[in-house]
Amino acid sequence: MDFTRIIELASYTLPAIVTGFVAYSFFELHIKNNDRKRAFLLNKQAHSESLPIRLQAYERMTLYLERINLTKLLIRIAPISTEKHDYENFVIDQIEQEFEHNLTQQIYMSDECWTIITTAKNSTIQIIRKAAMSERVESADKLREVILNDLLEKQSPSNAALGYIKNEVSELW
Repeated sequence: MDFTRIIELASYTLPAIVTGFVAYSFFELHIKNNDRKRAFLLNKQAHSESLPIRLQAYERMTLYLERINLTKLLIRIAPISTEKHDYENFVIDQIEQEFEHNLTQQIYMSDECWTIITTAKNSTIQIIRKAAMSERVESADKLREVILNDLLEKQSPSNAALGYIKNEVSELW
């Protein structure tokens, strides 16, 4: 083979290789774009289908936090006896039962939001227990009075959690 034959062969082969490479690159880019578009549409569809469920979970936990708001809770739940420890245990049991009823909602919320809700529940229980240990509390009615008077000076733990839920829901849009 002489040198001119090699150059002639290269002049035919090189454009074919470049054209093949360009075509391969174009199709690869096209396939990647289609995959991204398909993934985006699937994600968008999943988000639109899960959004109502997530909003319902936030609604249920908002209702829970409203129900354990100490001001509303102590007015709604009347003492079952004059014994302060009976009333303390009864109110705490109501908080715990309602919480257990809503445990499944955590799968639709962020971990941080669920932690704040749990902290609000535990803080509410702690306020009740702390007030029940006070020496100035001798009866269930006095326990209610002491807790409600303490809440005049500070806000209920559920209010802070409600604020966080409202903020998180506004970010869903």
